Parts: sequence; structure tokens; C-alpha cells
Amino acid sequence: MSTNMQLGVYSFADRSPDALTGEQLSVADELANTVERIKVADQVGLGFYGLGEHHLENFASSNPATVLAAAASVTEHITLSSAVTVLSTEDPVRVYQQFTTLDQLSRGRAELLAGRGSFTESFPLFGARLEDYDELFEEKLALLLRLDREHPITWSGKFRSPLENAEVYPRPYRDRLRITIGTGGNPESSIRAGLLGLPVVYAVIGGEPERFAQLAQLYRRAGEAAGHRPEDLHVTMSAIGLIAPKSQDAKDIYYPYWLQTMKYGARARGWRVPSRADYDAWTHDANSIFAGSPAEIAERLAAVGELVGADRYAMHMDWSGVPHRHVVTAIELLGTEVLPLVGKS
Repeated sequence: MSTNMQLGVYSFADRSPDALTGEQLSVADELANTVERIKVADQVGLGFYGLGEHHLENFASSNPATVLAAAASVTEHITLSSAVTVLSTEDPVRVYQQFTTLDQLSRGRAELLAGRGSFTESFPLFGARLEDYDELFEEKLALLLRLDREHPITWSGKFRSPLENAEVYPRPYRDRLRITIGTGGNPESSIRAGLLGLPVVYAVIGGEPERFAQLAQLYRRAGEAAGHRPEDLHVTMSAIGLIAPKSQDAKDIYYPYWLQTMKYGARARGWRVPSRADYDAWTHDANSIFAGSPAEIAERLAAVGELVGADRYAMHMDWSGVPHRHVVTAIELLGTEVLPLVGKS
């Protein structure tokens, strides 16, 4: 692993009722907290901040580009990313304009992380059919990439009206917009990203992250077979968890909020609700849940980063409404203590 591995944060702007008090933040307060967190991440030297797209009551960000634009006005260096943009139910022309506008506003700091999303609530909202799940993403990703590379553009497809010598503005701040592919571990997604020569982001929400090493190898083999240079193939890993000055404090603070998410998953998707013993095993030495002290998390990030060959690693720390003060402390520690330790690995 390169000592230049960037660290960053991913967030869904989750405003679920507090697992301990039942209090629920307003959308306005959660968005204000999100912008403050991005500002803190910038101040402590983190490389990127990704904000998810969700269309459910407990999430404050259905339009990440708008929130990231607000953050652009109070930050200077940090890359501002979606995490993810649900491209299957977006108009590629419009989403491209949103992120090139953000790119101009931030002077080249925008990143569009395109994916299928882990929820499907956007399909009925925007008139898309779940039966077209794969075909929609394929076509819209192809159009998005052509919009970035061709100007003007002539294009026709199945799911939207054709474009004839169309000029799409604004253009990116530099030659290209940073477009990245997000996947939860689908091998075909790794191959697709590699063949296209696009950076890939692995969304790890459970299990040992070591299992993604084979997918990263698959991604690189596909990329090199397609003629892309190895140095142009980039991997971002992600982890759920929390950082606190003392390891056990991080584990204890995070537990009720993580458990709330697991209970929601059990109701919605039929998961078994894990026990505290399960949680303790998964957080021991940050095995699969990265909750611990700065030294503990730094060691785990460095080890997995080296195994997978990651350029970047993101921490997702606000699941189910972890209180703002704890998330801010964790972001500060990620930048001031974890980042220097990872750089020495």
C-alpha cells in the first residue's frame, strides 16, 4: 500500500430517531450538521467526503449535489462526492450538469460516484421499472461517459429521447469530470469498471473486508486486458464503524445505533438480528466493524488497504443517527491521528 492512501468519509445524512433517546433531528438540522462535518473533514486534511442519495424519510439527502454545493462554499481542498448517485433512475444529462456545476463551483473538486444503489425506492418515484434494472444502468452509464468525453454529442438509446449534435453545459472545470463506479461486491461490476478504466469503490457494510481482495484483482485484470495502465486503475475501500479516543468507548457508543440498523434490516429483508456477542466479535481488532481507537483503526485500514491495493479508504460513521458530537470527534480523529499513522505504515 502506498503511504499516499487518502482517507475520507461516507455518509447517508441519516436522521433516524436516536436509538437511546428517540429524538429525531429535522431535515434542516441534519443538513446543517452534514455541511459542518464536511467542513471539519476538510480542516483536518481528509481527502474526500461522499454523500449518499436516498428517498426515504430518515435520510436528509435525496439530492447530494445540492448539499455538496453548500459544502463547496465552506471548504478549500476536499473532494466532494456522491455516494452513490443512483444512475439507473437519473437523467444522465441532468445529473452530469449538476456535477459539472459542482465541479466549477468547487474548482475541480467534484466526484460523481455512480451506482445502482442498495435501495429501490427511486424506481417508482421516477417512473423506472425494476425489470429494467440492469439495462437501465448499462445504458445510462454509457451515455454519462460519452457526455464527459464528447462535445457536442449525438446519441440514441432505449430509455430517453435521442441527442442530436447536442451541447451540454457547463463543461467540467478541467478536461474531465471524475466519474467513479460503486459496487457492493458484484463481480460483473468490478469487471465493468476495469474494462472502462474507471475508479471503483467497494461499499463494505458487513463481513471481513479481505474478501474484496479478489474482486480488486478481477478489476485490475480486466482493466489491464482492456489496455488501461495499472497506475490509472484506482480502488476505494469503505468501512462502517466509529473512532473514539478509547477503543471500548467507540464500541459502546456505536453499538445501539448499529443494532438499530440491523433491526431495520431484519424487518425489511429478513436478516437475523445479531447479538451483542456477535458485535463484540466483529469489532474485536476492527475485524469487520471498524469501531475502536485511532491506533486500532489505523492498523486495520493500513492492513486491508495494502492487501486490496486501495488508493483511498472511507469511514462511514453516522449509521442510524449516531449523535453529531460523536461523528465530529471521529472525523477529527480520522484526520489528526489515524491519517498520520496510516502514512507511516
